[in-house]
Amino acid sequence: MRQTERLAADAAGLARAADILRHGGLVAFPTETVYGLGADATNAEAVAGIYAAKERPSFNPLISHLDSFESAKIQGMFDETATRLAEAFWPGPLTLVVPIAPSCTISDLARAGLDSVGLRVPAHPLAHALLQGTGRPVAAPSANRSGRVSPTDADHVLGDLDGRIDAVLDGGAAQVGVESTIVSCLGGTPRLLRPGGVPREAIEALIGEKLGTGAEAAGSSPLAPGMLASHYAPRAQVRLNATSIRPGEAALLFGPSAPQGVEAAQAALNLSKNGDLVEAAAHLFSYLRQLDASGAATIAVSPVPETGLGEAINDRLRRAAAER
Repeated sequence: MRQTERLAADAAGLARAADILRHGGLVAFPTETVYGLGADATNAEAVAGIYAAKERPSFNPLISHLDSFESAKIQGMFDETATRLAEAFWPGPLTLVVPIAPSCTISDLARAGLDSVGLRVPAHPLAHALLQGTGRPVAAPSANRSGRVSPTDADHVLGDLDGRIDAVLDGGAAQVGVESTIVSCLGGTPRLLRPGGVPREAIEALIGEKLGTGAEAAGSSPLAPGMLASHYAPRAQVRLNATSIRPGEAALLFGPSAPQGVEAAQAALNLSKNGDLVEAAAHLFSYLRQLDASGAATIAVSPVPETGLGEAINDRLRRAAAER
């Protein structure tokens, strides 16, 4: 348990909140819809802390919040349609899913291992000031434990997360509304992945065409929060609960013990030699990519406990191991 600070919506409170975020902590803050649970999106261990605090059972892509369209363009690539939508509806309750830019600094874990990213510039003045003070993207799902009602004031946040996060920036009651609309702009017809605060009709009027549907867009790929998803799948086969490593396999290890045969592995990486599940979550996607790049036909994965974040890690690994 940690001491959760309740910060006032003043210069001192904003400065403290921004400092916590820059140092890898968790801060709940108001947006124009509900309170979000923020972490530095560029820091995978900080993002893993979101999942731990929310007791979220799987790693879905998180929306990263920025202070301006100019900041968003560092993280994502905006085609003509995405640019028009951003210029028309930002700041506001619209999330755009776009390809990552070469300059993207948002962590693999916040993106759930994808080569696309969900970006939003919120309109709430306190959120905007916090993002400016933090100076980096902030990943922020709703500030509640997974499956519970989204919070609209600081008391709601503390009722769910007191002792589990570092601070809540108290901006009073949030403007109660629906979540942000999510639109995918990944080439071809833009698609509505989640209805929300910006009506479909307003978007279609701006772009001059009908939006595709989320179901068509999603298929088996997770593009945004709130969608059924199977995440980044390596080219290699994935063998779970491996207690020994076969010659030529790549090895994804966990904990201090080296399994039999690891010296013959094509490549080996340890999610956390200390058995720290937060550290393991932070490394998961990048290590899978690195082992996949080794050219091994199979990635053998050491057992990971199902407790805490282990549930989400194992959920992700089972999806990676599924037949395809």
